[in-house]
Amino acid sequence: MTARLADIAAQAGVSEATVSRVLNGKPGVASTTRQSVLAALDVLGYERPVRLRQRSAGLVGLITPELENPIFPALAQVIGQALTRQGYTPVLATQTPGGSTEDELTEMLVDRGVSGIIYVSGLHADTTADMQRYEQLRAQGVPFVLVDGFSPKVQAPFISPDDRAAMQLAVTHLVSLGHTRIGLALGPKRFVPVQRKIEGFVRTMQDLLGLSPDDVEERLVQHSLYTLEGGQAATSALIARDCTAIVCASDMMALGAIRAARQQGLEVPDDISVVGFDDSPLIAFTDPPLTTIRKPVPAMGQAAVRTILEEIGGTPAPHSEFVFMPELVVRGSTASAPGERGRPQGHTVHPQRAQ
Repeated sequence: MTARLADIAAQAGVSEATVSRVLNGKPGVASTTRQSVLAALDVLGYERPVRLRQRSAGLVGLITPELENPIFPALAQVIGQALTRQGYTPVLATQTPGGSTEDELTEMLVDRGVSGIIYVSGLHADTTADMQRYEQLRAQGVPFVLVDGFSPKVQAPFISPDDRAAMQLAVTHLVSLGHTRIGLALGPKRFVPVQRKIEGFVRTMQDLLGLSPDDVEERLVQHSLYTLEGGQAATSALIARDCTAIVCASDMMALGAIRAARQQGLEVPDDISVVGFDDSPLIAFTDPPLTTIRKPVPAMGQAAVRTILEEIGGTPAPHSEFVFMPELVVRGSTASAPGERGRPQGHTVHPQRAQ
């Protein structure tokens, strides 16, 4: 029982004594705190005491494309905790290869009477997808918020990182280290975040190195899959084009980039520098620790919850895009370009966080 109390207290962010008062129906506990404790019971899978089995404030669905990339569990945790604190019960629905589609998961959640749905990196990010599905959901009266990806065809609040600024941070950092042959490894071109990263990358390469946009996109941008193997394949192609630095669109791809470099007998960062994107949990402890663009996951997750609760409460947030600024975190996978070591650096770089 003590272990159970500790788990519930940690989940709800309150003391064990407070949990005990709620479970025993004692007075002197604020209603919001009481709701947090009851929601924590639900999330952890404990039965509510019979006398406390009133409905939670409601279920909120969270649909993610996968959980293998650690950035998705990290975002799900932020969103789940924020919902629980507000008395809602999060329901995590994950797409898997050969499993349920986004539409099937949506139908399942709607059938279960969810109060709203948060989509992360869903079909709204795919420029080839039919956006009519979201209008149909709105017609059913189900509020929703879309994270990572934007479509002007959908009337809804969007939560996004600034992908263009992210690429500016990465390229500026590498140019300041003397790199001029910088490659970009990223996912399929039909996705909005991919298109925005390319725009930011091409523009910064043009601004800082005077390279032609067409030339950059043709020779220095490599599309692949958002996996370790995808990063490995893209990096092998970019190394063959004499790149001395690789910017990757996810940390998983960056781990693949490091593997590709080592397979060719190259040292990271001595021979080739690698930059990731996300700052996923544990990525600071790779070999070498990964320089990456930190996605503002806590701020984005909390904004998604605030926004969906405003939609549910009947005071909808503006149907526009809320854009969050990423941050460069410099670690051990980037260094001066080969042949540049010991020379004074002639380029300036934006303020960055070393870690």
